[in-house]
Amino acid sequence: MKPEFKIKPFKALSLTELYQILQLRSEVFVVEQNCVYQDIDGKDAKALHVLGMHEGVLVAYARLFMSGDYFEQASIGRVIVKPSFRDKKWGHDLMQEAIKGILEHYGETKITISAQLYLKKFYESHGFVPTSETYLEDNIPHIEMKRG
Repeated sequence: MKPEFKIKPFKALSLTELYQILQLRSEVFVVEQNCVYQDIDGKDAKALHVLGMHEGVLVAYARLFMSGDYFEQASIGRVIVKPSFRDKKWGHDLMQEAIKGILEHYGETKITISAQLYLKKFYESHGFVPTSETYLEDNIPHIEMKRG
């Protein structure tokens, strides 16, 4: 059974949802990836938040930005699947929901992402193509990719 996805603006998030989002982002981006960085970057209030819930647990998450809020084009960021659920391949469902969310909420088809380099093939499977050389972001190799 796949997660139930919903997309919410920041102000519509419950305190429990916000707590789960920040907890999951910290679990993966700070602890698992051993990367000390400022996850709470002041951009969450502008974003739409894609939440993938399974039996009351946040198992997948991403945030969406309209063009001009992060990149020149619309963008998807903080793409994450809870480690204990990665074997279910729900990252693909998450990306489909995020791409659909950009179209439905912003009316945009062109999307830019800053992808961790090791996920390049994953994003290519969703129609993204590399548009930059590799660069370091928070000491992790990234690559800019675009779709549409």
